[in-house]
Amino acid sequence: MSNLSPIEAIQQAAESLINAFSRHDTAAYFACFHPDATFLFYNNPIALSSREAYEQCWAQWETQFGFHVMDCRSSEQKISVFDDTAIFTHCVETQIKTSDGIQTVTERESIVFQKQADHRWLCIHEHLSPREVNQ
Repeated sequence: MSNLSPIEAIQQAAESLINAFSRHDTAAYFACFHPDATFLFYNNPIALSSREAYEQCWAQWETQFGFHVMDCRSSEQKISVFDDTAIFTHCVETQIKTSDGIQTVTERESIVFQKQADHRWLCIHEHLSPREVNQ
């Protein structure tokens, strides 16, 4: 289907996910996740057991807090491939707007991708943790 190497295909999938997130393009962003993907966010009290659960949580953040992603920058990217599964890690600096104003959040993230039958690489797990920034 594609002449891309697994690393190139995963890099492309990760860039699509990051770019959609940075534009607050929820349709494109959530299309990067498998329906059964799981999510562990340090700033959410429970693990989310599906894309639908994450979409509901996101909608709640928008309604309750006025959540809106304004920009996202990714650095220190690393990709490890294990057959049809890959781990993408990076550091993210995200500018968000809420009813409290604009803030910049720095985090580390691991995204597990899995190659699907149609050769797309979809996220099947995401883990987010705060990042201490040394001054």
